[in-house]
Amino acid sequence: MNGVNSTKKLVTLGMLSSISYLLMMLNFPLPGLPPFLKIDFSEVPALIAAIIYGPVAGIVVEAIKNVLHYLIQGSMTGVPVGQLANFAAGLLYILPVAYLFRKFRTTKGLTWGLAAGTIIMTLLMSVTNYYIWLPAYTLFLQAPALSGEDARQLIVMGILPFNMIKGILTGMIFALLFTKMKKWITQQTAY
Repeated sequence: MNGVNSTKKLVTLGMLSSISYLLMMLNFPLPGLPPFLKIDFSEVPALIAAIIYGPVAGIVVEAIKNVLHYLIQGSMTGVPVGQLANFAAGLLYILPVAYLFRKFRTTKGLTWGLAAGTIIMTLLMSVTNYYIWLPAYTLFLQAPALSGEDARQLIVMGILPFNMIKGILTGMIFALLFTKMKKWITQQTAY
């Protein structure tokens, strides 16, 4: 990659990371779900980066977004548990999309990728919340630990449907953007 393309890529990734951070701030809860679960569309710029420059670019956008969030907003635990969980969820969502789009380079590949990303994120975030994220929150907040049944209930009735809804909504927004930007995105694709 020559110097102009490298500079263009760095500027684009910086811009997409900034947009991703701003979208993370525009979050909202869903009625009927725990209020600490908030929908945002910050994965959309990471998806654009992953499709144009490859999966590592999407990972970079997710990482910068969460580092910015931690540095600017902080964390209620003092430890970036929420940011790490958000980073994990973002990767579980964008990597299948990038892989399937890269493999097929069609709208159908993108659609299958968005469906796979939603399912993978939903299932694996349910598991990691049970074993990692919920115990980490209780540890760092020095709160009473959830019983196994309470944790399962929270995951089944809150976290699992939240991630499914977030994946579907993010996928719909990205698909709409992709149809409008398809020509530009395919012209920019680096791989």
